[in-house]
Formats: sequence, structure tokens, C-alpha cells
Amino acid sequence: MPTDCPFCNIAAHWAPSPTPSPNYDLISPSAFVVLSTPFVMAFLDIMPLSPGHLLITTRAHREKISDVTDQEAQDLGLWVSRLSRVLAKVTGVWDWNIVQNNGAAASQVVPHVHYHLIPRPALTPELRNRSFTMFGKGQRSELEDEEAVELAGKLREELKRELNRLGREKL
Repeated sequence: MPTDCPFCNIAAHWAPSPTPSPNYDLISPSAFVVLSTPFVMAFLDIMPLSPGHLLITTRAHREKISDVTDQEAQDLGLWVSRLSRVLAKVTGVWDWNIVQNNGAAASQVVPHVHYHLIPRPALTPELRNRSFTMFGKGQRSELEDEEAVELAGKLREELKRELNRLGREKL
């Protein structure tokens, strides 16, 4: 596990758990974890393109999607689908991008495989001045800690409801 990888740092501080007990003082910058399983983690992007911008990554360090194990690939696909439903319900935004970049030339900033789930709200007059493209580019803003704590909590609560609907108690 590379010590300079921010996603590995998050994974090292967040044990797999069906209900994460956040201690945001463990990591700088804060990690607003929504999901922590043996193979997959999800947390809010610290520089979101829109409110609710979520990252889903492997727990183990894998640079590109071609490096993941079959089990990790299966779990990533499962959680991308489930967390998409959860994210839409919590944000009320029913349009979103799912983006996954492989390598620096493909705009991968953190060399640890991850998917971006990016809610795309309707373009209101104030949003029309911001640039949005279908591949996840656009104006980014810093994630505010207070809002992130609240949003991550809502996402975890909705995830529990989603798992109950699916007949699963544990992650």
C-alpha cells in the first residue's frame, strides 16, 4: 500500500464495517466515508463537481481498472449501481455521470482506480454560467466539512434502507 496514496490512507483508517463510525480527525483532509467493505470503499469527493459527488474505489491499491481482481470488479459494479440509487434519492437529482479514468493522459488525478458518481442537477439560471460536460469536467468547489458530515450521514442512512429493501442487513 503506497503511503502517499490518499485513498490507501483512507482505507488504512476505515476498517470494513456495515455502519462506519466516523472519526474525521483520523485523516487530513477529512474523509467522508459512506461505504467501507472488505473490497470497496465510497466517500465524498473533496473537490466536488456538484453536491453529492461520490467516489467509489477499491480498498486495495490498484492503479487502473485493468489491475482489479475479479472479486473487486464484481463488487465495484454492484456498489456503483446501489450507490447510484442511494445518491439520486438523497440528492433528489435523477441525472448523473459515472466516470472512470485510467492513467494521467486520461485525466486520472489519483493513481488508484475509482469511479466518480456525479449528480447533474437541472441547469437553473445560476448553473447555466458554470461549464459542464458529459465526461465529468466542470467547475469544482471545495467540500465544506459541515455539509459533508450531514450529506455523508444521509447517504449512509439511505444505504441502510436500500440494503433492507434488498433483504441484506450487512454490507
